Formats: sequence, C-alpha cells, structure tokens
Amino acid sequence: MRSVVQRLLGFFFLYLTLSGHGIASAANVQAGINMNDPLLPIPVHKPSRSWISGAFAASAILASVGLFLGMSSSPTLGSPLAVRSTVSTRPVMQISRSAVKPHRAVNLRVNALPDILPNIQPEAAQVQQQGGKESSDLMLSKKKELRYFELVDAVVNDQIEKVSLTEDGTTGRAIDKEGRFYRLANVPVTLDLFKILREHNVEVAILPAQNQQSNPLLNFAGSIVVPIIIFTIIGFFLSRGNQGGGQGGGGGGGPFGGVNPTQFGRTRSKIEMQPNTGVTFDQVAGNDEAKQELQEIVEFLKNPEKFTKLGAKVPKGVIMEGPPGTGKTLLARATAGEAGVPFVSSAGSEFVELFVGVGASRVRDLFDMAKKNAPCIIFIDEIDAIGRQRGTGIAGGNDEREQTLNQILTQMDGFEGNTGVIVLAATNRADVLDPALLRPGRFDRRVQVGLPDFKGRIAILKVHARGKPLAEGVDLQSIARRTPGFSGASLEALMNEAAIYAARANKTVIEYTDIDSAIDRVLVGIEKNGDASSLMRRSDLVAYHEAGHAIVGALINGYDAVQKVTIIPRTGGAGGLTFFEPNEVRLESGMYSRAYLEGQLAVALGGRVAEEIVFGQDEVTTGASNDIQQVTNIAKRMVSEWGFSDLVGHVAVSDQGGNPFLGRQMAMGGSSWSNEKIKMVDTEVDRIIKNAYDVCKNILSTNRALLDDLASKLIEQETVSGQELYEMVADSGAETILYDPVSHKGKAAVGAA
Repeated sequence: MRSVVQRLLGFFFLYLTLSGHGIASAANVQAGINMNDPLLPIPVHKPSRSWISGAFAASAILASVGLFLGMSSSPTLGSPLAVRSTVSTRPVMQISRSAVKPHRAVNLRVNALPDILPNIQPEAAQVQQQGGKESSDLMLSKKKELRYFELVDAVVNDQIEKVSLTEDGTTGRAIDKEGRFYRLANVPVTLDLFKILREHNVEVAILPAQNQQSNPLLNFAGSIVVPIIIFTIIGFFLSRGNQGGGQGGGGGGGPFGGVNPTQFGRTRSKIEMQPNTGVTFDQVAGNDEAKQELQEIVEFLKNPEKFTKLGAKVPKGVIMEGPPGTGKTLLARATAGEAGVPFVSSAGSEFVELFVGVGASRVRDLFDMAKKNAPCIIFIDEIDAIGRQRGTGIAGGNDEREQTLNQILTQMDGFEGNTGVIVLAATNRADVLDPALLRPGRFDRRVQVGLPDFKGRIAILKVHARGKPLAEGVDLQSIARRTPGFSGASLEALMNEAAIYAARANKTVIEYTDIDSAIDRVLVGIEKNGDASSLMRRSDLVAYHEAGHAIVGALINGYDAVQKVTIIPRTGGAGGLTFFEPNEVRLESGMYSRAYLEGQLAVALGGRVAEEIVFGQDEVTTGASNDIQQVTNIAKRMVSEWGFSDLVGHVAVSDQGGNPFLGRQMAMGGSSWSNEKIKMVDTEVDRIIKNAYDVCKNILSTNRALLDDLASKLIEQETVSGQELYEMVADSGAETILYDPVSHKGKAAVGAA
C-alpha cells in the first residue's frame, strides 16, 4: 500500500506542476492583450497562481509554505486591481468607431483597491432625468445598458467618471458624473479601451470573472485538497481490487471486478491447503491404466519412504492426453481429493493477458506459491493454450506465448530445480505440444486417457445409472455394445437424456426405448416434426436410399453389423440413417484392413446407387453429398498414406505441411513429388472408387426384390431393426459378397447371411 501511495503522490505533484502553467497565457489570449506591451495599464493574470506552480515544481515539501507566503505578499486572489492615471494634460483626443490613434506611453500606478462602484443590483440602476443638458447627455440618461461604442462615445464626451469591468468583458458597470449607473454588456477588455479611459481620467476597476470570484481558501482547496481526495479514493478502490485478486480468476469485488491493474503479474490461481473435491478414484469408472498411473503419484506423496528407500524419485510432471470428455479433469480432481497435499488449479488461458511479460510473471508467481507450500500439486488444464511448439505460426519466435512457455520449462526443470512440486496437465492436443515440454525431467509420464472400451463403458453406465430407476429387462451390456466410441461425458449425457424422455412420457421407470431414443438424440439430434404430406413425398426416396446402405452393408462379408435403419428425419440434418455396430476389437486397435476399407466405400455408395437404379440417373438427389465426400477422403488416404495401391506402391505422397496455427510448420512451396506420381495417385483413387461403385451396383441389381421389400417396410413402419433386416435377407436367399482386396473385384462367397 505504501508503494501505491507513493505513486499517487508522484502523480499528484506532477498534476499540480503541469496544471498551473497554461492559465495566465490562456487568459491573456482571450482578452487579446500582449503582456509585453508597455502601455498595458493592469496585469490581468494572477501572479500567485504561476508562483504556486513554480513552487511545486521546485520542491514538494516547500510547496505549501510557499503557497501561504505567496498569498500573503502578492495581490489577493480574486481582488480587483485599480488603475489610476497620474498625469494627463493633453486635450481630449477625438475617437472614431473605426480606429484608435496611437498615444504616447505614460507612467501608471497600480493599486490593489476594492471595487470603486457601490454594490447596486442591476434592477436598481434607474436613470434619473435631468433638464438643461445637451442632447447627447439627454440620450445617455435614457440608457440603462451601454455597449462598447456607446461607452466609448460617453467617455470621449467626458460623461463617464468610473468604470468597473470583469476580465472577460462579459459584465460590468459604469457611473457618469451625474451619479447615474449603467450596465455594461460584452465590452471587450482591449488596449484601445484602456487608452481612451486613461486619456479622460476615468477610474477603472478590473474584476475577476464571475466563475473566478471565490475565497482564497476555496481556491486552495480546489487545487490541492480535491485532487488528494480523488487520488485517495482511487487508491482505496485499487487496494480493494488487490484483495479481490486473490480470489481466483473470477473472484473479487470493486469496480475493477477483482482485478488490480498493479497486480497483472500475479497469478489468478488459488491454492487449496486441504482440497475437498468430493471425488475419489473409486468414483472414476473406466481408464484403469490412467488411474494406476495417478494412484502411484498419490501413494508417493502419502508414503514416500516406500519409494525413496529403493532410490526412486517422484515424477516431476504427469500429462494426461486424450479426446474431449474422457475424464482427464475428473482424474485430476480425484488426485486432489486423495493426495492430502495442497493443490493449485489453473488453466492455460489464465497466463495470457493484455500486457507483454504478464504470462511469464504469473508462471513465476504460481510456482513460488507452490514451492512455499511444498509438497504441492499444480494442475494446469488445457496446457496446449501455452505449450504449443515454438517457432511456428505467423509470429515465429517473437510471441508472448512462447515467453510464457519458456518460463514454465525453466520452473519445471531449470537451474534452480523444482523440489517438492508435481505438475499435472491435461490436453486433447498433445500432437501440438513442444517437445521440450514432454521430455523426461519435466513431464516424466504421459498418461493416455482414451475412449472407454466395452468393459469401461459398462462401468461408466453403472455409475451414471445410480439414482435412475431402470425397468426390468434393461441390460447395460446391450447399451454398452450399442455405444462404441462414446466418451464418459457422452455416456453421462445419454443416461440423462433417457431420464428426460421417460419423465416426458410420465413414466416411473426408464425403459429401453427411452435409452434407444436418447442414443439417437446424442448421435444425430432429435426427431424433426414436419408436414405429413411433405414427409410422404420424400419418404419413398429416403427409404430406397437407406435401404441401399443397409443391404450392401449386410451382404458384404466381414463388414460391421447393421443395428437399425430409419427414415425419421433428424435436426442434425439427416433425412434418414443406417446404424452399424462397429467391431470392438477393430475399433479399439484402430487397425483396418484393406478389404474392410473398400467394403466401407461400397456401403457409402449404396444410397446413390439405389437412387440411380430405382429413379434413374436424372432423378438422383444431393442426399449422397456427405457419402461422396467420405468416399473420396478414404480412397485418397488409402493410396497416398496407407500404401493400399499396387500401382503407386508403399509410399506416402500426402502433404507433410500443417496448419501453422495448430503448432505446425507452414508448408513451404508445393509437393516434393513429381507430377507423374501425383497423376498416378489420382488415377488410383478414381479406380478404387469406380471398383467400389461396380460392386455396390452389382449387389443391389442382383437383389432388387430385397431392395423393394426393405424400402416398403421402411415406408410402412419408418424404422427397421437389424434383426428384422437379417431375417429379410435370409428369406430372400441373398448371398454375401466377399470383397477381394487383391483383384479388386467382387465375387460371390458361399453362405447366406
């Protein structure tokens, strides 16, 4: 607080120094007077004001004393200055309204006198009529207010005895030799006017402007006390902002929302000495490998002798990486709940601020706070916000984010070390992180928090089914089998949507139909309600389109099983959908065979081919646009990345450049491959897609009766289950097709579906 007061005093004295220098010159310019003119009869500025500003500029301590002495010795602030002519023996000079002739200079005596005119209200200034006067005197007596030239004429005719004017000339009073009073309005205070008044021995009093007629003590208070009060109030709010700055990123009161402008370099993270997150590892389902990694960290903090006696050291950092919604932050909360040590939570975006150097300063402050409370855990969520690869992007290496990253690297494993502080971090973009951040000694462990497998989904569904009454016959295993690729967050949303569907139907328990509807909602949105006639007009086309997908998928041997087919439109944009149940082993391993990928191409083209067979080439629609995009993408990657082409060979022809805004190098120039090789890739992509199209058309043309039956059933009941589809395939006697990846030609395989 002391430093804040010192800064405020410095700003205050600077304000006083700068505020006093322009007052006198501004007033002189307004009056149109040259201060160096020897004929000037009065000083119209205030000597004490400029003297005060000079005193403050010289010394802050002697300013008050100098102000007091200056006020006592100089003409009083706000007092009028009287000017009297000493000698004027020349005849009166005739004055015209157009010009004033020059006159010789005379010595003037300047005294500080009270106003020479009695204090009479303007409405009391009555004109007294007197007879026996000249016509000009009679005309003057009829006036209550005199303008500039009228005043000049009266002075030249020796009718005016005293004049009182304000500095700005807006108001004033005059008295003639008969004792009559006149108001003066808008009489400019010029040198010509003073010459005329001096020549005719008129007493003149110059008063301060009305807005400057104030008590000297009030002037003193306005120039010193008021700024002190203002700066004191500002300092009070700043101190309140400083207190609020320790309440985390969103805490604090005061007009600055808890952010102290003088504390930008302080971290907004808050430390919990005894964190109570309400989450333990027992409440975290799935991801057993990730839990084991973090449980070892907790065990080391609780029982370090168990590890140190064998020479083991606690890892300095653990980074959790995986898709969104897999439970990375939940694992961090469980670690904080069981570790029993101080816990500091932060986010990568909290280190980014308006000013340069703030990010690095906040990192230092964060680690200093953790070291003072060691052993301690620091959790940084979404660390990719500041941990992206250095030297990339448009800004290159001159980036504030990179300075923040450099400070993190130094704090985690720099020259001073990082004893007693463990850093947990979470990200779903580990591919863009800087290699120096991921090396051993900083983040010793990289914990993969992936999508849950079949057993993990069952465990997660059991957790989120607590407190939700399920109907008899609802099997969580069947739900887990229908939800491959779902994250923990998606499964939580699924069970919540199922409960909402049941409540909407006024049910007391959650049935399987509610869960099935919830799965569709999570995947593709809710059902779209439209006009019945418009739905009927397009239902036949959508039915044949989806029937084409389903039949090709059911008849290609080794492809994923069909779950259900529906022509109910969804808000996600789909007019109909065919759901497949991916193979669990294939999904978890991420390894797909050449035959499976080419079969996927044929299934994707099933909708377009069915439209061509039934409605003709001229009646096909844009409904297959997304299917064609997926086909093109898969075929191109098969040739250019995965080496699934005998003609191109086992080479990767894809562009190695990346998005510079995602932490990748900017692609330099064109492709390094020859035009012949690129043309060869395009040729192979066309051949693979053409072959998949021929296989698909062969399947649907051969089984046209099955295609019509499935489309009719879809139009009738809108949804057909996978079991019903395979029963229809068996009844029709259709044969499955074995996709031969060597010859790239479809041939019949023995056995019915």
